[in-house]
Amino acid sequence: MRFQRMLEQGCLLAALLTAMASCTAPRSIINSGKVTAPGQFKVGFNYGGNIATEPLSELDDIARTTVDAVTNRDSVFFDEQIDVFARALTAYAIDPVGPAFDVYVRYGIAPRFDAGYKYASGAHVIDGMYQFMGSTGTPQDPGPRGLYGSVGLQYSGQNLNIGDQFYLDRINNLLRFNARRRDLVVPLIFSTSFGPEEEIGSIAFGVVYNHTFINYGFEPGEVFRRVGGNRVERIESLSESNNFSSFGAFINGRFGYKFIYVLPALTLYYQNYGTYKLLEGREYSFKGVTIIPSIGLQARFGGRNRR
Repeated sequence: MRFQRMLEQGCLLAALLTAMASCTAPRSIINSGKVTAPGQFKVGFNYGGNIATEPLSELDDIARTTVDAVTNRDSVFFDEQIDVFARALTAYAIDPVGPAFDVYVRYGIAPRFDAGYKYASGAHVIDGMYQFMGSTGTPQDPGPRGLYGSVGLQYSGQNLNIGDQFYLDRINNLLRFNARRRDLVVPLIFSTSFGPEEEIGSIAFGVVYNHTFINYGFEPGEVFRRVGGNRVERIESLSESNNFSSFGAFINGRFGYKFIYVLPALTLYYQNYGTYKLLEGREYSFKGVTIIPSIGLQARFGGRNRR
């Protein structure tokens, strides 16, 4: 009964944190090199943040007084400030900055395979892991001690939801920006166990490759250009697509006993986001580093006692 009550309270906390989290790409690596045992479930939640240097540098150029001055005009004409707004929205879309939250469930399919589903800050995520190295035993029936190794494939998709941070909602009301992204993540994970078969926990580390596909556009129906004399015309809408690669490394831990574990994690990426076409024929290139810290809670249950 106590465990059930704790689980209910955890679900309530998860719902509250989900409401507070922004739309960020789910790229944190929290798994160990040992996959979920056959017939066993892992459920949990994580809370963290996405700290990306390039979007932050673009958003740093935006002040509330400037946003209010532009959005409160009777007529808005394209100028350098509108271009700054367009760059900031695009940079935010390719690597959203802000708090992140996810809830997930994993299931052991076979001795060396598991799969999971995650809802992460507005993104739906599915993934699978294959364990190519190390024991497939359980704490009740342990195998030989040693290093675990796994490789995975994760897919996620989401439509960008512009929130009210950095005054982006006011800017978006003017420029009508939209974006849709898809991410493929391939982590290579190694871990060492605390106790037999990670009964007490583990430390994991490795490298990760991510590829992002993004479609984005603007429909600024109330932004104009001057074409001579008193003549004005609306600037054209824009619809484009792009893709880019990210390369990273990570370290994470699991600390607990048997059924409940705390999961701290840190993932770092470097990416050249590429060149993006913006309004009025402008083009800009972006690149930078992303830091993703997180802390989570995980429960484990079910499964068989034999390998």
